[in-house]
Amino acid sequence: MPKSSPSRRAAAPAAPRDALPSREELIAFIAGAPAPNGEKPPARVTKRDIARAFGVKGEAKSELKLLIKDLQNEGAIGRGRKALQIQGRLPAIVVADVAERDRDGELVAKPVEWDEDGPPPRILIRRSRVRRDNAPAPGLGARVLMRVEFNPDATGTEPAYLGRVVKILEKLKARMFAVFRKAEDGSGRALPVEKRSAQREFFVPAAFAEKAEDGDLVAIEPLRASRLGVPSARVVESIGSVKSEKAVSLIALAQHHIPFVFSPAALKEAETARPVRLQSPREDWRSLPLVTIDPPDAKDHDDAVHAAPDPDPANPGGFVVTVAIADVAAYVRPGSALDRDALERGNSVYFPDRVVPMLPERISNDLCSLKPAEDRPALAVRMILGADGRKRSHRFHRVMMRSAARLSYEQAQAAIDGRPDDTTAPLLETVLKPLYAAHAAIKIERDRRDPLDLDLPERKLVLDTEGRLAGVRWPERLEAHRLIEEFMILANVAAAETLEAQHSPLLYRAHDSPSVEKLNDLIEFLGTIGVKLAKGDRVRPSHFNGVLSRVRGQGVEALVNEVVLRAQAQAEYSHENYGHFGLNLRRYAHFTSPIRRYADLVVHRALVRALGLGDGGLQDMRSGELAQVAEHISAAERRAMAAERETVDRLVAAHLADRVGAVFDARVAGVTRVGLFVKLAETGADGFVPAATLGDEYFRFEEGIRALVGTRSGVTYRLGDAVRARLVEAAPFAGALRFEIVAGETDEPPPRRGARRVRSDPREGRPGRKGARR
Repeated sequence: MPKSSPSRRAAAPAAPRDALPSREELIAFIAGAPAPNGEKPPARVTKRDIARAFGVKGEAKSELKLLIKDLQNEGAIGRGRKALQIQGRLPAIVVADVAERDRDGELVAKPVEWDEDGPPPRILIRRSRVRRDNAPAPGLGARVLMRVEFNPDATGTEPAYLGRVVKILEKLKARMFAVFRKAEDGSGRALPVEKRSAQREFFVPAAFAEKAEDGDLVAIEPLRASRLGVPSARVVESIGSVKSEKAVSLIALAQHHIPFVFSPAALKEAETARPVRLQSPREDWRSLPLVTIDPPDAKDHDDAVHAAPDPDPANPGGFVVTVAIADVAAYVRPGSALDRDALERGNSVYFPDRVVPMLPERISNDLCSLKPAEDRPALAVRMILGADGRKRSHRFHRVMMRSAARLSYEQAQAAIDGRPDDTTAPLLETVLKPLYAAHAAIKIERDRRDPLDLDLPERKLVLDTEGRLAGVRWPERLEAHRLIEEFMILANVAAAETLEAQHSPLLYRAHDSPSVEKLNDLIEFLGTIGVKLAKGDRVRPSHFNGVLSRVRGQGVEALVNEVVLRAQAQAEYSHENYGHFGLNLRRYAHFTSPIRRYADLVVHRALVRALGLGDGGLQDMRSGELAQVAEHISAAERRAMAAERETVDRLVAAHLADRVGAVFDARVAGVTRVGLFVKLAETGADGFVPAATLGDEYFRFEEGIRALVGTRSGVTYRLGDAVRARLVEAAPFAGALRFEIVAGETDEPPPRRGARRVRSDPREGRPGRKGARR
């Protein structure tokens, strides 16, 4: 566009110069500075906005348009379609792709459109303190609408802009993660890590390989597909080497966008934190012999227990049970950098080869870990139980405690079973036996309550020094496990009851009853193995327990336990109470693990504030804010569960990769039109058997009996059938295994059409990491 000539400007109606903004005022207003009258510019500045802000009216508007055109011709103002912007600067509102994480783990975006010379500017995505602005949380690969502002203080390689996400527009589904295999000419192959990826391999031209090295985990975007040959892709980000230690979990961290690098501010707060001192209103409980009982490899110890007979003559046979939990709220204050990082993570994530903690180790493994013979602040609940195990009363205290011993489950159980060691022998009569006596009373109340009683043995993966799977163990379920689980459930109920009585905000741990659809699916499945689910107008945990008891000791017991679990709703955090179906409780909250669950930290803060127990209490929250926190940490929990499960699949697949051709004992764990899912008895690994490989006939899917049936022979494969499966293919990075059925090599051949078999296996619901996800 040609510049305005003097003659053209002279032809325009004259306007008083004080009716127009100066060039400097105009540029400043477009850049975000307020007008002289104090009016602030909108996100997208138009000519109409300028006229209104500077009081330009009538014929003076023509002069304003000419001034703007002059600035555009000079390159001082960019040529937006409607809105105006400073040349070389991003507009206030942009569409951007979340492209990377910086060295502090913060998300960085790049604008989708950039017409200037040089690379597009980088935008550091700012996080809300506690999502007070209701900003959505994007992940890598998301396309977002952002409000951005230029950061004049940025130096060196720091992003030139700061931004807040207004809306997530779409997630770039084309982006995927792969392992890069580099060729000598700089090109390479990208092997997707997604188990369900339809494409096994992509070719990466050298020009699109960026700086990826052989063995790197990379994010790729497919290029335009060609009809012939392997499709091409470009590398958009290199994440790290899969050859390095802890590489398997690195894949899950990248895929699920789990933050694993703490911000410098959070690390500084953790390192500069000083031990809490004993002062009012904190009580001195250091003489009470509380003990921690955890897995032998636990690094953080956040709960301790104690029990003693109740001396009150009005409560014969009763107990005083104490549960003390690390006082994380004393160190992690609302709105701090530690708090922001903890909220973003939502919970700790436990992989076989690493733990991604919710809080830095200085807090989780040191200041808040209840180490023996060291003073530690705690939030404790003292509960009075009757001889029947029912809780008669309880009261919370903020205390200073000193653990008498750090015990493992096996160590505590061995002492009770007559094999005490040097640590447990002095504690046997005064500490351990009263704990088990109290647990015996609690079991009476538990049996009356009749919660869902699933038996789901927990796998323990044993790794070698290089992070490879060395073996799989199935640890025995001990009474010590149940003791700690039941003590924690009691404390969690007490927390929920106290906060309700105080009319305090709280996060419930809520678990809804099964949906009608899932219940009907379960009834159909049980019908295929000859088991009926007896239920009244309202389904209760006892109805499921009846089914589990009928298949106990039979071949399908393990399968029925898994299918009953799948029929349940998923537990979640909620600011509203609708009870806990699985535990058969009217109210329930998570209180016992604030080191690794943000929900528990919120409950601690609520108790501190509601009971006037000192500093670190819950702050005032706006309407809807607690619901946002609940939604966020529930999503973080689901993310962690998926990442943990996929990492186990990859480790097992890598372990079995050298055993292609081997034959394994297995059971049919799923039946679909396209094939069978089988579970190996040895490792618990899951794999797929394509229907096309079942034999030299067509197998049709009969949904009513959940089976694949051979049309000629009538050979039938049903849920729960014992089979022998030969490993055909293992894809370690995807965590996928493919098998084929080996006919005639099992003591229990597949039944013929019409045959019915009822099989299964026994025990009790495991607490995992002390009931981590109940």
